[in-house]
Amino acid sequence: MTMDAAVGAYLFVLGLVLGSFYNVVGLRLPRGESVVYPPSSCGSCGMSLRARHLVPVFSYIATCGRCAGCRTKISPLYPAGELATGLMFIWVYGLHGYTEGLLTGLLLVSLSVMVTVADLKYMLIPNKLLLLFLAPLAAAVSLTSELPIWNHALGALAGGAVLLLIVIVSGGGMGMGDVKLFTLLGLVLGLPLVFLALIMACLAGTVIGGALLLTGRIQRKQPVPFGPFLAIGALAAYGYGTAIIEWYITLFM
Repeated sequence: MTMDAAVGAYLFVLGLVLGSFYNVVGLRLPRGESVVYPPSSCGSCGMSLRARHLVPVFSYIATCGRCAGCRTKISPLYPAGELATGLMFIWVYGLHGYTEGLLTGLLLVSLSVMVTVADLKYMLIPNKLLLLFLAPLAAAVSLTSELPIWNHALGALAGGAVLLLIVIVSGGGMGMGDVKLFTLLGLVLGLPLVFLALIMACLAGTVIGGALLLTGRIQRKQPVPFGPFLAIGALAAYGYGTAIIEWYITLFM
């Protein structure tokens, strides 16, 4: 096995394990509960989960997506979060290799997964979660980015201001949690990628929301959390933003 393959495999397994923890954070933090105590248990029958029930993804498959005790159906959000984290850890490694930029990408993925879980479950993005990532992301950006730090500061200001303006003008649909999240994402992306991230988020929201509407999974005027789409837009801009902008410019040259 080559070094790249070994590191990729390690990051995938690490992502699966951390993804399981990120699920816990996303589900407990909005309720003001501890993320370490009490141990995980079935929400229906209260059975404490043993080690064999906590193997990321594989335990879900082995139990056919049901509690081993009461056979209540387990939300697919759990294995989806675990698998997504593992796959995105590999994706970030493919972008940066074993360099300093790897840390920023892994932090961005981690924040995105936790935010997505919390917003999908409760339509809430906890302030504590954003504050938890503020210092590490700011430090990672300042140490690894090729852009000046003022560019990232302007990205945070622009991201927060634009989304706040949208919230005020629209009178709903998004909340201050989305504004705070996009301010933090703007800090990571800087200019002009923060604007591309918003465009990609709106595009993802339109496509996915439209598909859910057509399939009857949601109803018209039913509130849909926007945090996951902001995360998608930010990850897309982070990974491919420069290439997208360069491609767009060539269309007019």
